Amino acid sequence: MNILIIGSGGREHALAWKLKQSSRVTRVFVAPGNAGTAIGAENVPIRETDFPALIRFAKDNRVGLTVVGPEVPLVAGIVDAFEAEKLRIFGPNKAAAQLEGSKVFCKDILHKGNVPTAIHKVFYDADSAVAYLRGGHDMPVVVKADGLAAGKGVIVCDTRDEAVSAVNRIAREREFGAAGDRLMIEERLHGQEASVLAITDGETIVTLQPAQDHKAACDGDKGPNTGGMGAYSPAHIVDDRKLHWIEEHVFVPTVHALNRNDTPFKGVLYAGLMMTAQGPKVLEYNARFGDPECQPLLMRLKTDLLDVLELTVEGRLYHLDSLKWDARPAVCVVMASEGYPGVYEKGKVISGLDEAAKHENVKVFHAGTSTNDNGEIVTNGGRVLGVTALGDTISDAKNAAYAAIQEIQWDGAWYRSDISDKAVR
Repeated sequence: MNILIIGSGGREHALAWKLKQSSRVTRVFVAPGNAGTAIGAENVPIRETDFPALIRFAKDNRVGLTVVGPEVPLVAGIVDAFEAEKLRIFGPNKAAAQLEGSKVFCKDILHKGNVPTAIHKVFYDADSAVAYLRGGHDMPVVVKADGLAAGKGVIVCDTRDEAVSAVNRIAREREFGAAGDRLMIEERLHGQEASVLAITDGETIVTLQPAQDHKAACDGDKGPNTGGMGAYSPAHIVDDRKLHWIEEHVFVPTVHALNRNDTPFKGVLYAGLMMTAQGPKVLEYNARFGDPECQPLLMRLKTDLLDVLELTVEGRLYHLDSLKWDARPAVCVVMASEGYPGVYEKGKVISGLDEAAKHENVKVFHAGTSTNDNGEIVTNGGRVLGVTALGDTISDAKNAAYAAIQEIQWDGAWYRSDISDKAVR
């Protein structure tokens, strides 16, 4: 079978790498892909939102299954477009993808399903939001742009002035564009965050192993939010008992609420959870594999991923046997461009990739990379690489990842040094 993967990040490189391992896969195409997917798969120079061109390519190349990596084409309706042409595609349709595309829609679904989440209030303009804050609302709060903002539209505020500034950035300065047409102010939850992903065909739910992302830019969870600076799996803060509770009290009622809302969901439900003293509460939902959580999860997954995705698309997920996992933990450390998550330069030549690839139980997943006219691999994004390693313990996996990182260099490269330390502590 020929597979088409939509996207160009580390998640898409991991999906291509894993699907290529299936005995039933003939060719793997990635549109538009990156320098890493060009090595292990076949890149296609088509933008992820150019639906007509992607459909033509899928037909011309007898693609048996398309897998959508990022949220933007999902929210824009790529699944609807492919299904209208009788093409098989993995991911939620446009209506269901609102679960990630609109934080207000997500909250409505959570309330309909009685899923535990933070108390919140929705605003349609800056003046009313600022008046609410000036009226004495308790601090601290989290201010969120309603729409997609590449993981950066969530601002944690300790003081009233910080919250007012966040409202102005979102609703007046339009820092995140149309994502700020609506905004939410919600209570700040306290605890450690965890990422738990489940795959569902709208009826059956298959929960994956828990992971923990590191959203903040700097060590110790300091600095601005990013798309994720690293992740590890399994996450110690979600044991088997808590995972079963999350399945019963988060995923099941969410799927039922989406069905009752006439927005049935097929694909990946990614629950970002805060493990509070009162129990797990949903911070947000994503409608696709996480990046960088996808990398350590797929390093550990032993089940044929194609089987899982096909059964989901066909609505036969109940036929799937239990997922098989490598017992060893995996740690992914993101190497980023200087300036990220703000302004950064592209085109920096990357060296040491071949040396890093020689490290045992290590895989370097490309995210923001491309190839220059001289055939050299160069930086092409904020998050550039996801160096991912397996180890007998979390510490072993972390040490293996950082040992490989020492081989890789480019001008301005940086990374957090404490990925997975929470698990070790």
